[in-house]
Amino acid sequence: MTASTTTMTPRKSRIKKYRTTILVLLAAAMVINYLDRSALAVAMPFIANDFNLTPAEKGIIFSSFFLGYALFNFVGGVLADKIGPKKVMAWSMILWSTMCGLVAGAFNFWSLLVLRVLFGVGEGPISTTANKVVNNWFPLKERARSVGINQAGGPLGGALSGPVVGVLAVYFGWRVAFVVIALIGLTWALIWYFVATDTARQNSRVTPAELAEIEAGTRVEQAEDEAVARDAPSMWKAILQPAILATALSLFCYNYILFFFLTWFPSFLVDAQGVSLAGMSVVSALPWVAGTFGYMGGGYLIDYIFRRTGKQFFSRKVVLVTCLLICSVCVGLTGMVASATSAVTLMTVAVGFLMLAAPAYWTLINDAAPKEYVGSAGGLMHGLSNLSGIVAPSITGAIVATSTYTGAFVLAGGFGVVGALVIWAGVRQRQDVRPEVPVA
Repeated sequence: MTASTTTMTPRKSRIKKYRTTILVLLAAAMVINYLDRSALAVAMPFIANDFNLTPAEKGIIFSSFFLGYALFNFVGGVLADKIGPKKVMAWSMILWSTMCGLVAGAFNFWSLLVLRVLFGVGEGPISTTANKVVNNWFPLKERARSVGINQAGGPLGGALSGPVVGVLAVYFGWRVAFVVIALIGLTWALIWYFVATDTARQNSRVTPAELAEIEAGTRVEQAEDEAVARDAPSMWKAILQPAILATALSLFCYNYILFFFLTWFPSFLVDAQGVSLAGMSVVSALPWVAGTFGYMGGGYLIDYIFRRTGKQFFSRKVVLVTCLLICSVCVGLTGMVASATSAVTLMTVAVGFLMLAAPAYWTLINDAAPKEYVGSAGGLMHGLSNLSGIVAPSITGAIVATSTYTGAFVLAGGFGVVGALVIWAGVRQRQDVRPEVPVA
């Protein structure tokens, strides 16, 4: 008995080690993703001064990113299913990091516009492809928390962007900031290339015990894969489900709040609340910090409710609806308060609850879509929802140019309420799928 215990202890350590490495890299990719993406919002006051941009032009620049981004959410998901997530993640990071670095060479409104569209093309596949990696690498009982930890890198990157980009812009100029973060992304791509594989089964560093744990409890057992592939529905039939489309509509509303905050909140603090550029770089990071803990907490909360109740669908839905409603109320109130302290506090609470709801979207897609089409279904949901990235910054720019920020905040909060109601009333559990019981 003693000898058996001795041999199993290090093996258990190895079981958890390698998929943790993959998860750390995924989270790091999301940190870089949002560090790069948020950099423009933080640097915009500096760029607007250099290029003499109007509020409407700033809104167009913010929106241009999503022209390429929304399209390649879907393209990236399809490619992840067809050629594997490892290649898609690597080339995505290389492309967007290159475009980020080239922003340092922008010289007017039009050059910045083109670079932002191409930047969006590069970033488009990242979240959908990361979700495909989680689906390939993690057992069902760990999916929600793995999604949460992975996606928590996004708000962490947003939190870092304020101090990092702000300090670099103040002391070295905003162009230097874009070059530095581009180099970080290219370094990640090199590491990912040598460390990752599409599935755990393909990776020689994964032990048989870990592979058995990863593949246990999934809807489609490994031994049935060939039969499932022969009988699989067409991609479009598999992903054009009411539940997936309703989830995409709700995520559109969710993303309206996210992109409104991501693109306009730093400018709101400077223009409407009188915060200095240096102060903005610091305080605008606080909501992102709350969002980081929210994302991780959301994944663990969903898995906890699932574990306690055995209700897979309920665990996703109750967290999403409750948290999105709380967020929406806080967003609407932010535009009505008079002080910067109150505005930052309310938005910090709002973003915390917004991110708390986020893992539910990706786990709902994992539940709804056949395993072989998880990337495509996630890409469709993500692509349709990210059209809000075109809408939110432009509408906000038009509102700010003709009125005040108050209406923009109230509108964003209203979108959140609609998103919660869509999930509550419009997303039903599939009757043809046996709910899976979590393994304690």
